[in-house]
Amino acid sequence: MIEGKKIPAKMLSLDPFSTWLGIEIVSVEVGRVKLGMTIRPEMLNSMGKAHGGITYSLADTAFGFTSNTHGKKAVSIETSINHIEALEAGDHITAECTLDKTKTKVGFNIVEIKKDDELVALFKGVVYRTSKDWE
Repeated sequence: MIEGKKIPAKMLSLDPFSTWLGIEIVSVEVGRVKLGMTIRPEMLNSMGKAHGGITYSLADTAFGFTSNTHGKKAVSIETSINHIEALEAGDHITAECTLDKTKTKVGFNIVEIKKDDELVALFKGVVYRTSKDWE
């Protein structure tokens, strides 16, 4: 079984979509992961703002990485996001899982997406932890 703090790096190495987004791992602890990325021009919508799917994808990746740091393969069963502020090309954002609560095989997570210290989106996720170990 892989040590929990090494699982996000392995997951990122196997994830072409998150790699395309330019997601970088900022910090990892068991039950807490922080990621960062920069909004690129091809990530904008028709109004010249970052597409909502970009912040969602960053948060979803932070959620997935955090959920898996416990050593068991975990899968998302429900997620939602609130978009608070619009983002533009060149903005650097981070997503940090600020809550990782496990009840038996079901876990609950909250991810804060920020530009500098400003909260720009809030993500909530529910995860199911399987009995399969990360190897």
